[in-house]
Amino acid sequence: MLQVGNIIANKEKYVEGLKKRNLNNAAELLEEVIALDDERKQNQHTLDSNLAEANSLAKQIGGLMKEGKRAEAEEVKAKTAELKSLNKSLSDKQNEIEAKLQQALYNIPNIPNETVPTGNSDEDNVEIERHGEFPTLHEGAKAHWDLIKDHDIIDFDLGIKITGAGFPVYKGKGARLQRALVNFFLDEATKAGYGEVQPPIVVNEASGYATGQLPDKEGQMYHITNDDLYLIPTAEVPITNLYRNVIVDEKELPVKHVGFTPCFRREAGSWGAHVRGLNRLHQFDKVEIVQIQKPENSYEALKEMCNHVASLLEKLELPYRVLRLCGGDLGFTSALTFDFEVYSAAQEKWLEVSSVSNFETYQANRLKLRYKNDQKKSVLLHTLNGSAMALPRIIAAILENNQDEHGINIPQVLHSYTGFDRI
Repeated sequence: MLQVGNIIANKEKYVEGLKKRNLNNAAELLEEVIALDDERKQNQHTLDSNLAEANSLAKQIGGLMKEGKRAEAEEVKAKTAELKSLNKSLSDKQNEIEAKLQQALYNIPNIPNETVPTGNSDEDNVEIERHGEFPTLHEGAKAHWDLIKDHDIIDFDLGIKITGAGFPVYKGKGARLQRALVNFFLDEATKAGYGEVQPPIVVNEASGYATGQLPDKEGQMYHITNDDLYLIPTAEVPITNLYRNVIVDEKELPVKHVGFTPCFRREAGSWGAHVRGLNRLHQFDKVEIVQIQKPENSYEALKEMCNHVASLLEKLELPYRVLRLCGGDLGFTSALTFDFEVYSAAQEKWLEVSSVSNFETYQANRLKLRYKNDQKKSVLLHTLNGSAMALPRIIAAILENNQDEHGINIPQVLHSYTGFDRI
């Protein structure tokens, strides 16, 4: 969430920044915030003045009674009662204005970093790096949805029977491969200094608002209506919310956490190969890394997180590329995001497997996440997160890129985790 003071001080700059997101009504949205803030300040000034007057009058009543001036005391009491009633109305109005201001701020996305390119959609994202060679497959090579049937390692039909489309059942070596990847990613993150946590996979509404999933992605989240809880779309939500309403001791910074969770997304399905098999699921497993940093260190941390994700893909021997997301494809809360895509040889297409983002103070302002600097002043921190990594498309690429006429080779780095080297 943007800070009102920064909106007032940087209105024109913010309008230009939001134009990168193709937000044509940016000026009107910012003006609404400024107008509501002015109204809030004026109402608060009137309320404060009236409260001061009421307190002053209340102090007079006792003295007047002692002096025997009952009639005057009764007049002061009546005026105090009027002020009390008026102040109740002003207080209610203040709560109403603040709620409108909060909602107006919720409707404004983060300001893109100056390095974010302009663009309308993912077609305008900018490739900044590519690594690895595309594998040459044998004649008759298959896409992963056929390979998993041949080797009976993932069953979509059973998932449909139990739940519905997008909820596969992993079996035998498929389940072992899934677990091996989770443990590999967790071990690598631990080596890189991330402390492991195992958070809840359902969150309350306050947590959804704090990290920006609400109200922006409400339709994409599974909602448990009776309890007003949400299944998490990513471990970023519960892990970052560990620090909601927290003033972090400066000596504890930076905060670095890793967590493995299932993730749930009600993304609208569509037809075609881009959503077939493991390409898009409603439930999937993911290892997430989260950092909380001082503002001056956050972009160096973003680079470090990107290097960590790149190292995982290189150890898995998967060809990948890195994209800098354009304004039209940038997440609502992000200031800058890099996507990692692996090349799926049988499908002959790139598959997104990780997003690494810096939210700057946007989430921290919602979270009220701060630290006290050398001057004992509370300063908002920067939050960052990254997929390290999402499993379904990684598995799809491993199966497709490593197949031969007789089976599938498992990347060397996973052998000690799987207990087998081939499927």
